[in-house]
Amino acid sequence: QVQLVESGGGLVQPGGSLRLSCVASGTIYRLYVMGWYRQAPGKERELVAAVGSGGASNYAESVKGRFTISRDNAKKTVYLQMNSLKPEDTAVYYCKLDMGSSGYWGQGTQVTVSA
Repeated sequence: QVQLVESGGGLVQPGGSLRLSCVASGTIYRLYVMGWYRQAPGKERELVAAVGSGGASNYAESVKGRFTISRDNAKKTVYLQMNSLKPEDTAVYYCKLDMGSSGYWGQGTQVTVSA
């Protein structure tokens, strides 16, 4: 079993920054993908960014140039640095770990961008 715990969400003004963290624990093999998804009220959950074991990453078009995903394999932790935040970035952000055919989700952390 794999557990994911997110932290770092909160309230920030437009143009501000936040850094999300997600720590994984449990039985985790060497090759896995970690990513961040978000779900705004009334909308479907969407991929924000993901990073593979080798460091290759991909981003949603809406966050390119503003968000940066990174991971520390030794700490089994993935980060999402969010800069130049916009009100439309407001959502619950979820961490996900994909390993083989299994996917594991964190409980989510609220990010609110508002003046």
